This record gives sequence, structure tokens and C-alpha cells, in this order.
Amino acid sequence: MAAQKDLWDAIVIGAGIQGCFTAYHLAKHRKRVLLLEQFFLPHSRGSSHGQSRIIRKAYLEDFYTQMMHECYQIWAQLEHEAGTQLYRQTGLLLLGMKENQELKTIQANLSRQRVEHQCLSSEELKQRFPNIRLTRGEVGLLDNSGGVLYAYKALRALQDAVRQLGGIVHDGEKVVEINPGLLVKVKTTSRSYQAKSLVITAGPWTNQLLRPLGIELPLQTLRINVCYWRERVPGSYGVSQAFPCFLWLGLYPHHLYGLPAGEYPGLMKVSYHHGNHADPEERDCPTARADIRDVQIVSSFVRDHLPDLKPEPAVMESCMYTNTPDEHFILDRHPKYNNIVIGAGFSGHGFKLAPVVGKILYELSMKLTPSYDLAPFQISRFPSLGKAHL
Repeated sequence: MAAQKDLWDAIVIGAGIQGCFTAYHLAKHRKRVLLLEQFFLPHSRGSSHGQSRIIRKAYLEDFYTQMMHECYQIWAQLEHEAGTQLYRQTGLLLLGMKENQELKTIQANLSRQRVEHQCLSSEELKQRFPNIRLTRGEVGLLDNSGGVLYAYKALRALQDAVRQLGGIVHDGEKVVEINPGLLVKVKTTSRSYQAKSLVITAGPWTNQLLRPLGIELPLQTLRINVCYWRERVPGSYGVSQAFPCFLWLGLYPHHLYGLPAGEYPGLMKVSYHHGNHADPEERDCPTARADIRDVQIVSSFVRDHLPDLKPEPAVMESCMYTNTPDEHFILDRHPKYNNIVIGAGFSGHGFKLAPVVGKILYELSMKLTPSYDLAPFQISRFPSLGKAHL
């Protein structure tokens, strides 16, 4: 057996926002934690990079809204510890037809959870947001607590916090082998480690690590085009004009979202919440030609609904989504090895929830009673994952 100093309480694979918050909670509880990242930090290969994300309590599912109450508290705590602003309250405006079922369900959930919100008629929307063009008499639902998370700053602050709390971060170390057992052995491109528990938060690379461990999760990896559109008059869709984040429901199979201009001066982020199948190993290859159907959708949306933006993207970036079939997370132990914990399927809406996700993964790795009901997040909800996979 390894000497005690070579033995970690937990190793976390993947230094995106979920892995960083897991390591943060472990280090805060004085656990010896090693955070491994295959790329050199910072990088833009996964799902956690970029300047901004939406934060909101407006959800269809009450379990996410409940988790968000604590997420806001932990974000505020991290902001205080880091001494830098990580969140800006702008409000989140949901738009859709009055009869839109999603809109009705979200409004009922916000009421039940006593989240401050406002219902806005078409007339009220036109008065408050004259540079949004309503083409079908849409109504609005404003989640007052919604806003912008400064993603890059948050990731940096977390990685710094992990180190300050005594955690170790090793970047540029790709995991090449995992040997399960009473102690989990992890081999990287540099050396080998041993830990009492292992947490896998590897985003689109999750199944590459899990296949040798006898399980493959139903994860869909997508390349997302993140688009920025130039304001015809600088500042017209900016935070200074009290322009909110928005989600537009019911126009297309997936919703569109936007954040007020800020990270690039004079440019507003507006994108489609879906993309194209992509191998994470090939996402940066020049031969990998991105299908731009989603960009065309956003372009026509901008032309029809945001008249003060030019309808051609000024900047296009890409990131990876990792989705489950029901778009809910996987937060569970490996079915065979209970000291291997898996966090996956976060993409598109996981960043804001990472403070509580990290807490849950910490609790699972330390065999503590989870703070939340994990029924919606269990691997067993996918009936195709039978015993044959193990």
C-alpha cells in the first residue's frame, strides 16, 4: 500500500466548473484532493470557457429551482472570498405565446417557490423593451433574480480557491488508465496516483474514461456555435439600458437565448440552444466543418425580433455540450464501484448549478447523505443500461 502522503482522499478528473466546485467543497472540508486536467489551463476545448453564462431560478422543474436557492448563496460566498464580481443581476426575460405550456409551468413553479417574478403582457413588453419586436403577440415572464455569471473569472477564482484551501491542481495531465479497487489507481501521461475515491467530471470525454470501467452512458456530444451580433447603435442592448438576459420559447425545436452586450463592446451574445454531433477530439480540426443551420436560425431570429442588431454574426466561437436524453444531469456512483462517482450531462444549463452539483459530488465521494433527492439524476433511469454493460 502507498505511503499515506501519496494517498489522496479524492481525485477529481476534469477542471471545468463542475470539477472545480467538487474540488472546492472537498478542500473546504479539509480533504486531500487532487484536481487533474488534460489540457493546460486556461483552455477553450470543453464547456466551461468563455466570458459569460446566464444564471436564473426560472426552471420547468422545481428541483432545479430549489437547488438554485443555495447556488446563489455559494456564488455570493465565492465572490466574497475572491474579492471580485462574478454575478451581475439583469433579470431574465422568458418570452413565448400566452398558451405556451413551458411558460405556464415555469410561472407556476416560480409562484410555488416564492421567487420574485413579473408577468408582462405584450403591451407592457413593448413599453419596457421597445427594441424587442414581437411578431405573434408574445407575452413575457421576468425572473428578477436572473442575470449574468462572469464564467472565465469564476473558473479562475475557483481554481485559485482550491489551491488556497490546500487542494492540488495538475493541468496538462491526461488520464490514460483507471484501475478500480479499494483504492482507485489513476495513471496519467506523467505519473500514477492513488485515492480512496474518484470523481469523474470530464464533460464530452466522460465515456472515454468509463468504457474501460464497463459502462457507457447515453451522452450526446455536440459542438455549439456561440454567436455575437453587432448593435446598430452601441449600447442599445446593453446592461446600462437595463436590457435583460432572455430565453425565447416555442419558435423552434430548441430555445434561443441572449445576454446583454458587455463582454465584447457593442456585441450581443444570441445563440441557439443546440448544435451538431462532434467528437471532442476533433472539434478544433480544420477539416471539421461546422454545420451552420443553427446560425441561420439565429440570423433570421435576429432579423425578425432584434431590429437594432445587424443580422450577420460579427464573432463566432464554439463550445461543447454533453447532453443526456432527458437533459437532466447524471450525479451518481458507478453501478459496480461505489468509490467512483460520476458527474455528467450538464451542458447548456449546468454552469449556474455547479456550486450545488459540486457539493453533491463531494457528498457522494465521501459517502455522506446527499443534501438533495438524487432520483432525477440516477443512472438507473436509463433502462438501456442493463447488466450487460457491466
